Amino acid sequence: MFVLVEMVDTVRIPPWDFQRQLYEAVSDELNKKLANKVVYNVGLCICLYDITKLEDSYIFPGDGASHTKVHFRYIVFHPFLEEILVGKIKYCSQEGVHVTMGFFDDILIPPESLQQPTKFDEAEQVWLWEYETDEGAHDLYMDQGEEIRFRVADEIFVDTSPTGPTAEEKPAQPGQSTAPPPPPPPAQDSGEKKEAPYTLIGTICEPGLGLLSWWNN
Repeated sequence: MFVLVEMVDTVRIPPWDFQRQLYEAVSDELNKKLANKVVYNVGLCICLYDITKLEDSYIFPGDGASHTKVHFRYIVFHPFLEEILVGKIKYCSQEGVHVTMGFFDDILIPPESLQQPTKFDEAEQVWLWEYETDEGAHDLYMDQGEEIRFRVADEIFVDTSPTGPTAEEKPAQPGQSTAPPPPPPPAQDSGEKKEAPYTLIGTICEPGLGLLSWWNN
């Protein structure tokens, strides 16, 4: 679930931090920059583990800060595929069961990966497993807040880094209007949904997976 990742970065230390130990100042800057951030194709950064090498520091003309190339190891949340994890149901929707680990919320178990047969209760906004027994079918609800055991089936990384200026934002040519273009509509008005930079896709369609209460009774 958690892995150590070797990284290299150039850290800028402002002049007012020069009185501090370099190791301490660099550690704080790395955590400010990376903690609770998703690095593309790496995972969710949790905290700095250690610094393995500090190279020479440089001060460049026009910038009073120091710049140091740093080799370090960072603790990252990046489960391997097929790993079994335990989380809590955050909510249910037509998309499936949304699960949280407390520090990471972007986990989805789609309908086809739930215990079968299942159906979505529109009134309660909850998925339920129609569990067959000798006495007939029993509806096992997947309620919000319940602990759930799932297997990691897939992962999706989305590059959410800023893009360059569009053609509309380029400088106007002579004779062209310099009036700024109208602002785009807010995401909520245009129906757009902000994409998560890192999503785990889970499955519970096998014995022993699903709500812990199903198997502990």
